[in-house]
Amino acid sequence: MEQEAQQKRKKCKENLCLLCGDEFYPSKNNKHRLFHGNKTKIKAEHTVVLEEFVGKFQETTRLAICGSCRTLILRYDRVSKDTERQKWRIKDTWRKTRERRSAALTPAGVVEVKRRREAIDTTTHDDSTATTSLQSTDISTAKEKLKTALEPLHERLRILEEFNKTLHETTEHIVFQTQHTELKIKEEFAKLHKMLYNEEATRIKALREEGKQKSLMIKEKTGQTGREIASLSLAIRTIEEEMKAEDTLFLQNYETTMKRTQCRFPDSENISGMLIDVPKHLGNLKFAVLRKMQDNVAYTPVTLNPNTAHCNVIVSDDLTSVRYNDEELTLPDNPDRFDMFACVLGSEGFNSGTHCWDVEVGDSTGWFFGVMTESAQRKNTIFSRSGIWLVGHFCGEYKAHITPQSPTLLPMKEKLQGIKVQLDWDSGELSFCDSITNTHIHSFTHRFAERLFPFFGVGCDISPLRILPVNSPQSNFKRL
Repeated sequence: MEQEAQQKRKKCKENLCLLCGDEFYPSKNNKHRLFHGNKTKIKAEHTVVLEEFVGKFQETTRLAICGSCRTLILRYDRVSKDTERQKWRIKDTWRKTRERRSAALTPAGVVEVKRRREAIDTTTHDDSTATTSLQSTDISTAKEKLKTALEPLHERLRILEEFNKTLHETTEHIVFQTQHTELKIKEEFAKLHKMLYNEEATRIKALREEGKQKSLMIKEKTGQTGREIASLSLAIRTIEEEMKAEDTLFLQNYETTMKRTQCRFPDSENISGMLIDVPKHLGNLKFAVLRKMQDNVAYTPVTLNPNTAHCNVIVSDDLTSVRYNDEELTLPDNPDRFDMFACVLGSEGFNSGTHCWDVEVGDSTGWFFGVMTESAQRKNTIFSRSGIWLVGHFCGEYKAHITPQSPTLLPMKEKLQGIKVQLDWDSGELSFCDSITNTHIHSFTHRFAERLFPFFGVGCDISPLRILPVNSPQSNFKRL
């Protein structure tokens, strides 16, 4: 009950006329009366005030008329809270209008108006000054807060713009990779087609040569057999004619005729093996061709992944060699790519078994290679973090390095031309030796726990690093 009484007193206080102090009741139709009823001079004045200071809030502002003095009151309960100064200007304008009306009526009204003006001016001045100072302080603080809040948004915008740029570069690079790779596939298959065509021509030539030789042999045999048939036919006719002769003559020639029947003719030769050796030409034809192609095609145990190559290195089209280039290539900055050191990784990682590959360094004066873990970071200073085991040639010296430790000097007396890398993942051993003399260079022992990728780095453009095929004369190890 007490709460309801407080709300009622508060409502009554809000509905008191500022001029005469009597209570009045708001009406929803006041606005209609103001614009469409009998517009008196007083109402016309308030209409001007309403249109000038309320503006866009005119449609949502409620009006009320005091029942005693007929003063037009503007209700502020629907005016936006961020228009404090506008509200004070409207109050002040209406207050002065009411004062002029009251002063024109009675002298007592003039005294009351002065008293109310002093009270209102004091309150208004204090409130206006405080509001202005508060607004100035709040605006400055708000701008600083917004400026601070905008910093991460600007940073996020920069990151998104860079990422969008990377996406566009990646799209263009994908198109280039597709076209270039398609061209190389066609070239490789053209070589295979040529190899198959040559093999087909060779085998057909051998088949036809065999057919020609055996046909010639059959022809020779046919001629010899024909001569034997003619000789035998002649003997038979002679004997038959002598048998038809008179008895006396037959008996005289009997012995001679009998000897003719006993003449010897060479036996017919065995013609086995005279046919085409079809199994020789068709038996396991595909396997035989593939085995022959394998003998003639090089197999490289490690190939390079160009998607990891630094922009200053160039990977060969067959993915078996890498060389340094002074001019930077335009490549997308994908997460797998090295961005500080001229390095590249192998395309296949190892997490078990034994693997080896032979690297030709040639006359290069700056190189290093070994293995790198799959989780090792490839951006920025990779040698300050763990996950790399390598040997290399730095500033005229051969060194072994386990990151992030300092490199170890290797006492090499002769210049290395090629190095064989042997990785035994299960035993946790990585060793390097001279691929020509098979002299041991250095070994690392570590308990590997993740996939390892072959790792290569170049710093000299004199000659590239080249991974040798297993059937190359320069390679001393067998295919695993």
